[in-house]
Amino acid sequence: MPLKKQLQIEKSWEKYLRSELQKDYMQSLLRFLSAEEEQGKVIFPPEKLWFNAINTTPFGSVKVVILGQDPYPTPGHAHGLCFSVMPDVQPLPKSLINIYKELSADLGVVNENGNLQSWAEQGVLMLNSVLTVESGKANSHEGKGWEQFTDKIISVLNDQQQPLVFVLWGAYAQKKGAVIDGTRHLVLRSAHPSPLAAYRGFWGSKPFSKINEFLKKNGKAEVNWQV
Repeated sequence: MPLKKQLQIEKSWEKYLRSELQKDYMQSLLRFLSAEEEQGKVIFPPEKLWFNAINTTPFGSVKVVILGQDPYPTPGHAHGLCFSVMPDVQPLPKSLINIYKELSADLGVVNENGNLQSWAEQGVLMLNSVLTVESGKANSHEGKGWEQFTDKIISVLNDQQQPLVFVLWGAYAQKKGAVIDGTRHLVLRSAHPSPLAAYRGFWGSKPFSKINEFLKKNGKAEVNWQV
């Protein structure tokens, strides 16, 4: 089966991922997604935004990786960056509200807009483990193949000599990030920002100042977290 027409990958990622797209598991995933669409199911985000994370943040620009689980299943929310929503979405998702509360407590930055595209444009790879979801059904595309693809992304980033920051919020992200070499990269682990888990160690974890301190120490531009 040929690749779907809109699945274009930013040039710097191609040498790492183009062959991945030809593998059996990915072809099986694409057949599954095509069949879902043919049955009239609505998939988020739109196809042209499935690879928004890697297309916005070129390989050589990645400084920070934030790992999420899967896209928001709510219409008009998901646009291919973990935890981020389309501009003008209100109210914000509860996990994002908590991320913003911690950001305010950590650095005094107050955000009301939930669109994190500007973070991605500064080198923050906002990567979900699973890149699509059926409307209204959280985790509905779990185990279909996306996890293998995003594991490859994590692997090629981990192999780089350039030190990166990996942000692993919650048990799911921490399990997925188990391969990351913490002797070369900064790995920030805490509870998930979800209201169900934030009290277990997300509050007061100060990830944003820790990221910027590490970037500054390694001669990289700090992230402007204001959106």
